[in-house]
Amino acid sequence: MSSDDELAERLRSGDEKALRTAYERHGAAVLYLAQRLLGNRADAEDVTQLTFVAAWTGRDGFDPQRGTMLGWLLGIARRKAVDRLRSAAREDRKTDSVRAQQHISTDDEESPDRIVDRLVVADELGRLPEEQRRTLELAFFDDLTHPQIAAVTGLPLGTVKSHIRRGMANLRRRWEVDGAAFGSRSAGPSRAL
Repeated sequence: MSSDDELAERLRSGDEKALRTAYERHGAAVLYLAQRLLGNRADAEDVTQLTFVAAWTGRDGFDPQRGTMLGWLLGIARRKAVDRLRSAAREDRKTDSVRAQQHISTDDEESPDRIVDRLVVADELGRLPEEQRRTLELAFFDDLTHPQIAAVTGLPLGTVKSHIRRGMANLRRRWEVDGAAFGSRSAGPSRAL
């Protein structure tokens, strides 16, 4: 077995066997990271494959002086996983938009309480600090988990959790002050925004 430095030299020179060796040596770690970020084995396998394809096509960009091969591969995998999350979130938004349009066209008589709820939630979200609002939107509208939000935003996981907790507390306080938490409406954010 050759060291990662020798493996990197072989990879940069275009040795396809070096790519196979890199996969055998580091593929499990790349797959583990992708699965942790995506929460889905099939997507993680796709990201792992994309990572090694990108490593092959971008092999001239690897510099052993700047870091290890594993670190380089994990960096590529993280970017590919974030791209996958963003793409899925865009698709979800498109699907939600289509559903909302279908709902509006088939149910033109939305209740006044429901309209008020949507407007109040949108207004209250707009009053939150940018990072709190963004993390809440990713959590509730894009249905991302805390680790996925951390991956998309680049924020530490603890910071993501704090932003969501503080944002929810701010929303709750505002709703209670405005009296919106009473009556038939709920105090939680609505997905129908």
